[in-house]
Amino acid sequence: MHERVGPEDQLWLLGDFALGHKKLDKNWLREMFNRLPGAEQHLIVGNHDDEIIRSLPWASVSHMAEVRDGEHRHYNTLFHYPMLTWNNSRRGAYCLFGHVHDNFLGTRNCVNVGLDVWDFYPVSFDEIEQRSKTLHVNKYWHEVEPGTTIFGEQIDYY
Repeated sequence: MHERVGPEDQLWLLGDFALGHKKLDKNWLREMFNRLPGAEQHLIVGNHDDEIIRSLPWASVSHMAEVRDGEHRHYNTLFHYPMLTWNNSRRGAYCLFGHVHDNFLGTRNCVNVGLDVWDFYPVSFDEIEQRSKTLHVNKYWHEVEPGTTIFGEQIDYY
């Protein structure tokens, strides 16, 4: 992980930091946390992140965040679960999520960034943008965001 996340970088974990009985061992959990790279580690709370995980010394703990990144510096939404629409989605912002493991890679503008679909490595925004180009457009986009494009591309749904 340290080869992908620099000492000045922010690391955002989109939920489910630890699973199973081992997460009840505070020493093991703290050791795992201390191995995380980057200058700051942030947790977006997932369905397995109970109080013992949320009490680790994260730079921030929240259920959702908007983080600026990418060529256009949009505020992209970070959430544990995939969403149909989100703040700034009409302006080209991404939704980044985990939760579903490798069951769903996402859509053109809502991308699964879970470690299990990225060879268990954190990913950069450039990598997310590249993968998004290979994903399908959400078939409900025209219903929830009528008259909009996705990243400037007019989408023919019919």
